[in-house]
Amino acid sequence: MRTTAAGRAALVTAVLLVLAALLGRAQPAAGAPREPAVPGGGWPLAGAPRVLRPFEAPAHRYGPGHRGADLAARVGTPVLAALAGRVPFAGLVAGRDVVSVDTGGLRTTYEPVAAQVVAGDVVAAGDPLGVLTTGSHCREPCLHWGLRSGEDYLDPLRTLRAGDGVALVAADRRAGVAEAAAERARLGEASTAGLGAGWVALPGGAHGFARPAAGAVTSPFGLRLHPVLHVWKLHDGTDLGAACGSPVRAPADGVVTAVGPAGGYGNRLLLEHGRVDGVAVRTGYNHASRYVVRPGQRVVRGQLLGQVGSTGYSTGCHLHLQVWLGGRLADPRRWFTL
Repeated sequence: MRTTAAGRAALVTAVLLVLAALLGRAQPAAGAPREPAVPGGGWPLAGAPRVLRPFEAPAHRYGPGHRGADLAARVGTPVLAALAGRVPFAGLVAGRDVVSVDTGGLRTTYEPVAAQVVAGDVVAAGDPLGVLTTGSHCREPCLHWGLRSGEDYLDPLRTLRAGDGVALVAADRRAGVAEAAAERARLGEASTAGLGAGWVALPGGAHGFARPAAGAVTSPFGLRLHPVLHVWKLHDGTDLGAACGSPVRAPADGVVTAVGPAGGYGNRLLLEHGRVDGVAVRTGYNHASRYVVRPGQRVVRGQLLGQVGSTGYSTGCHLHLQVWLGGRLADPRRWFTL
């Protein structure tokens, strides 16, 4: 059977149409790329925080929108990693404290956060990244939580929906699974108990300064036999017998002027409070295991500064509190009720 040129052209056209139809079923439409899979995670704050403003996808990459979710929280509240990954950045962006975590090409961002992690750290979901600090764009203190895939912004709440995906569990295991989930939630809340929301000021004195840490006075200001050096010398502060890891908080608004190792004082932080009741006031905090604020940062009363430790010349966990009044070292009991 001989095929005419017109017949061959028709046959080729028919084959191409069939192939195009098959390829069209196998490939997504142009201009509608498939969104990346998002693994299950958790909230970046303990509990279930209030969403002040949800994610609003922009019509195009540079268009208007809200590229993240704003969560209500108090300054000083611990901020947690929503997804496991590696910290590629922790620092200032356009004057705002930002921490980001990379999870296999996805990147979660948290701001404004005074970081207690550094670039290169590996974190698990729920690990602390730092604490909420001042400088948010909300009318009230908030955490701006973002999620990106390359240059594209995604809804960070998708990490919660992915985490709530359907899982088939045998009937005889459901009670155990539910109990284990409740225990994980309890442990997650316990890990940040006393460090974030719910802080109540401890008595601090007539000047409006709250007590910076719990614990009884274990060594007052004055001459004493040094427990490490074994020489008689001035004990230039007051020791509060707070537990290891317990919070150290700003007793009043101020500016951090120094943070870091200081010989026998261990990890030391100094706060300038300006003139209060006609007196220039500076306070110092020593022997901490770590601090979560940086020099030059302005802090507010009750904000988390760090955690009690036993660094430097110390025989056990405690906070060594110092006070300078008018530039002169003073007994902290002149300013605080301890």
